[in-house]
Amino acid sequence: MIEQILFTSPGERVNRPTFGSGLMQLVFQPNSDQLAATIQFLVQGALQQWLGYLIEINDVEVQNVDSTLSVKVVYTIRLTQQIQVTEFEKNL
Repeated sequence: MIEQILFTSPGERVNRPTFGSGLMQLVFQPNSDQLAATIQFLVQGALQQWLGYLIEINDVEVQNVDSTLSVKVVYTIRLTQQIQVTEFEKNL
């Protein structure tokens, strides 16, 4: 579900127009510290909005290297208090 939220653009799903993070709209922007901070903010906000009742976001790391966008999310599952690390890469 995390991957769906990250790589879905708002407006892409018919019955949930606000679902997604908007991450894919930023991937062609010039790479900078401001872009990384913006992406980190968008990812964390979208995950808290859509999965906040299931997980607690501990950390989000974003890297944009050449044509690959990499997102690492560290989170705690609220029910079990188990810490998970998930990484996603999208070739652009």
